Amino acid sequence: MAGGNLSPRQKMINLMYLVFIAMLALNMDKKVLSSFGFMKEKMAASNVKVNDANANILENLAGKAEENPTRYGKKLEMARAINASSNEFFNYLNGVKAKLTEKVENPTDYETMDSEEAGDLYFFGKDEKFTPAGQEFVDKINKYRTDVLKITGDSINEDLKDQITKRFSTADEKVKDGKKMIPWLNSRYKGFPLITTLTNIEQIQADIRTTEADVFNSLLKTSLLDDTKMTSYKAIVALDKTAYFVGEKVTGKVVLGKYDSSLNIDNFTSNVGGSPEAGQVTLSFGAGAAGTHPIKGSFTFKQKDGQPITLPFESEYTVITEPNQAVISADKMNVVYRGLDNPLSISVPGVGDNNLNVSAPGLRKISNGQYMINPTTGTEVTINVSAKLSSGREIKTPKTFRIKDVPAPMGAIRGQTGNVGMPKESLSGASVGVVLQDFVFDLTFQVTGFSIKVPGEATIVVAGARMNERAQAAINKAKRGDIVSIFDIKSSIVGQGSGLKIKVASPVLVEIK
Repeated sequence: MAGGNLSPRQKMINLMYLVFIAMLALNMDKKVLSSFGFMKEKMAASNVKVNDANANILENLAGKAEENPTRYGKKLEMARAINASSNEFFNYLNGVKAKLTEKVENPTDYETMDSEEAGDLYFFGKDEKFTPAGQEFVDKINKYRTDVLKITGDSINEDLKDQITKRFSTADEKVKDGKKMIPWLNSRYKGFPLITTLTNIEQIQADIRTTEADVFNSLLKTSLLDDTKMTSYKAIVALDKTAYFVGEKVTGKVVLGKYDSSLNIDNFTSNVGGSPEAGQVTLSFGAGAAGTHPIKGSFTFKQKDGQPITLPFESEYTVITEPNQAVISADKMNVVYRGLDNPLSISVPGVGDNNLNVSAPGLRKISNGQYMINPTTGTEVTINVSAKLSSGREIKTPKTFRIKDVPAPMGAIRGQTGNVGMPKESLSGASVGVVLQDFVFDLTFQVTGFSIKVPGEATIVVAGARMNERAQAAINKAKRGDIVSIFDIKSSIVGQGSGLKIKVASPVLVEIK
């Protein structure tokens, strides 16, 4: 389009062509802004989940500290200090995001957040100097890093200390030519669109929750010491069952907590007798009449220092008459899942299996008292049980179970879900998987396809579980700190339930290390 004498018509065509190219470039930039916004949303959702998980860990640690304050009391105090520091920093960053978006009319219209003015005015003043707010931002990051390392001290390993230091480093960084150093704040936030600034701050919040989780898990990593002091033992009545028919023989044992077969019982007394053995007493006596009956007595034995100790025990058992209804329970759940073989144990106390009649849609018998039900339609299924008692009387018991679909799995890279960090070389060779956490069945999944989005690159649709050549090429262009999104993960079940339609798995966000 350069050189020569062009006609007015050709000049107009050339001008329109340039305008068209500019419009395409502008549209591409807008799409990139949207991708940053979507990543910010996913990180925010992930932060909520990680925060909930951290709260559970903290609660677990508090329980351990209550049981063993000597071993876990200091760790709980440390974890609570980390939690308080993390929440303070996290909430401060929420305030920064609120100030940056004060003039934003629609916080979900990411394509309008293309101006760098809000970030530059907030963080930078004249002559590239930091504003008070910009300096406070850097100081808060440094303070959090310092506080975490000071609180944890020598209780975490050097690798974790290095990770925390790198996550919250504000050291000067080299420019592209590699010769000049510029302040970290300028490198990460100067001249960037508002949506990228908000996404970067969301990433810092993700690092806060990840650090909190890393520290909590490190504190819980060591197991409890084996406490061999005998005063920690308790005498426990362990009957074979707690309810008996009139005329039955009560069977069971009285044992010590932390059962030790080498323990010699010096003396044993109880209202029902019993035969002392190594570390336990075997019980065998008549059940008696219907009603509740006590079992009580005491153990006497020597501790390892030779001093005798006596531990009293007390329990009770119930003698019942013949039942008038069946007992039905799901082995693994209080619901049954559509398209899967759900195991059921069905029996009536005191009634033989040959006197039971069990029926329901999709139900089949496996062995005595054991059944499988595979529901296909509807929201409920009723199991009907009829039993003939020894007295000749017949009872009928219906039991209704809810039918639920298999829930959506979570996307995973190397078994890790949510936010993952790894080198791009590792990501390029990794396979995408899905997991179904805390599900009552052990199902095997096969990933059939997914989409991957590398910052600055178009979304790539991949068939199967491993990266194709286009995906690997895009990953190779990623930079350290980039967030690669793996989403729209489709999978199928291998084996049981192979005909079920599985919901799309949750995405995985991979930070390039």
